[in-house]
Amino acid sequence: MLTMIFSKTLKENLAMLKSTPFFIVVIAAEIILSNYHHRKLYTWKETATNFSLSLLNGGLDLLIRAGYLLVLAYAWDNRFFAVGNHIAYWAVLLLSIDFLMYWLHRLEHYCRLFWAVHVTHHSAEHMNASVEFRSSVFQPLYRFIFFIPLALFGFTPIDIFFVFSLMQTWGLFVHSEMIKKLWILEYFMVTPSHHRVHHASNVKYLDKNMGFFFIIWDKLFGTFQPELPADEYEPIRYGLTKPLEKTNPLYVVFHEWMNIWSDVRRKDISWRTKLSYIFRPPGWSHDGSRKTSEELRNAQGFLNSGNNI
Repeated sequence: MLTMIFSKTLKENLAMLKSTPFFIVVIAAEIILSNYHHRKLYTWKETATNFSLSLLNGGLDLLIRAGYLLVLAYAWDNRFFAVGNHIAYWAVLLLSIDFLMYWLHRLEHYCRLFWAVHVTHHSAEHMNASVEFRSSVFQPLYRFIFFIPLALFGFTPIDIFFVFSLMQTWGLFVHSEMIKKLWILEYFMVTPSHHRVHHASNVKYLDKNMGFFFIIWDKLFGTFQPELPADEYEPIRYGLTKPLEKTNPLYVVFHEWMNIWSDVRRKDISWRTKLSYIFRPPGWSHDGSRKTSEELRNAQGFLNSGNNI
């Protein structure tokens, strides 16, 4: 079983490499169109950082892949359920991956330890297709844990990662300012409009629209926020609420870890408070000197503004 998994995942990697020219064409087309419309959506430095972070993420993923595939193969060998119907199998797998990725994404936004990994993706100050490659470098270390229930329910590791990779491709299109609204798709899929809100640093938009492929989970669990016209709310600002001091890839990856360490090593706080600086939401502080996204929204009267369905 494990030999077959490695063989097929190798084929999937080769298929992804073959699709690289497609990604390049999409990004090149967006650069040409944005320049034609006199919109500066790309910078050389930020685009280079995006791809360097993708290489770091991919390298780490390849390095540990044998380990997490072994875990998933063991879970599949000890599965306690299986979906018999072929159509139901793929439909349930698609929805299940999306559901689990929604909760993984929420964890990365509401627990500072995981935000320290995910913050790299949000640090881009422009919105374009290359931002899809601005990967959360260390995510492969824990993402596979969310796939274990799928293997236990009879979905093979091969199929799990095939569908996951397929769904990831959609991310290339949702990181865009060039695409406005997508009509009926706005009701149930993550669209560029929804994802612009997710990447915004405006208070009203913080921690909203965390769906991976479908927007339905945000609407069900109260994290949905539509993109508002500029005359109803301020224009979208991308990046972090506090811009990075440096933009080199190493600082982008490790800056929040350094901030966590700075908080934890304080001698005037208890161990319980130190742990709170690790596991509570980003922005939490014991003395109120910093604020979480919920506290910021509450201060501006936006506390429940994102629960629109």
